[in-house]
Amino acid sequence: MTLAQTILTLLADGEFQSGPVLGQAAGCSRTAVWKAIQSLQNTGLEIYCVRGKGYRLAQPVELLNRASILAALDTDARQAVQQLDVYHEIDSTNARLLEVARQENTSGYVCIAECQHMGRGRRGRQWVSPLGGNLYLSLLWRFHAGATSLGGLSLAIAVAVVRALRDNGLASAQLKWPNDILLDGHKLAGILLELAGESTGPCAVVMGVGLNIRTPATAMSAVDQPWTDLESALGKTVSRNALTASLLCHWVKAVTDFERQGLIPFMDEWGQWDALTGNEIILDLPTGAVHGVARGVDESGALLLARNGELQRHHSGEVSVRFSAKMESPGTCGAGQ
Repeated sequence: MTLAQTILTLLADGEFQSGPVLGQAAGCSRTAVWKAIQSLQNTGLEIYCVRGKGYRLAQPVELLNRASILAALDTDARQAVQQLDVYHEIDSTNARLLEVARQENTSGYVCIAECQHMGRGRRGRQWVSPLGGNLYLSLLWRFHAGATSLGGLSLAIAVAVVRALRDNGLASAQLKWPNDILLDGHKLAGILLELAGESTGPCAVVMGVGLNIRTPATAMSAVDQPWTDLESALGKTVSRNALTASLLCHWVKAVTDFERQGLIPFMDEWGQWDALTGNEIILDLPTGAVHGVARGVDESGALLLARNGELQRHHSGEVSVRFSAKMESPGTCGAGQ
């Protein structure tokens, strides 16, 4: 455990702690404590420094805890999760599991982090990942069929995320094809799938989700689209460990059902929560922008677009979706995680 991690653990309850007390508990000097505080602040964590009182987090933080998460899993998820790693800091949870996929023949490997330095989304976008309030979670899963059979997997994972959110009190989340979770037109979560393996044989898929739970506005200043977080929506504190366990339970069920039946078990829920259906949208394709009206998705996960009297099918790939200018009120969220 680094000094910054130790200091964060000592401050997690949200109470004031003086520099000397922190230094004694951490076995370091007051100067070292101050440097650790600065390091934590640089990750986006808000810490008050008050002369005569010491240091205090703006809000208490529930740190991610491996034992708590595992204890809250249901039987199926506990059997499926073969490994669960919790990091304080990491470049990217997806990148870490892609490395695991290249080195080990394993499945059910979970990676979670308090903070990412190089979190990423679709089409090379950055996923802003401040410390201590959100969830950055990736799952490595091996499928017996090839990558060509996995069309629509991101949609199934998105449905699983909404199921978990509904279990935790958020009933109004919507799905934006192919990988976004929206709330009142603002981005709440994003999903990124990355494959390792042959297109015609068994392959490994790393499925990552970034979910805004408690997100400081200062840390999100670089985000160029409307966003929101779960605690603001619910008006209460959310247990990240309990939510992580809930997500993993729904996630394991979703990938198991998808491997057996494809997207069919998810179609009704996708249709119920689809933010695009019936709206005029713009698809940004490599060949240029295409306008039309969204008509849902098919069983392969393709977006159905009504255009010029025809019903076109578009697969995710390098496609980005925007609401048309007429639909600015639901938001103009990009498709990156």
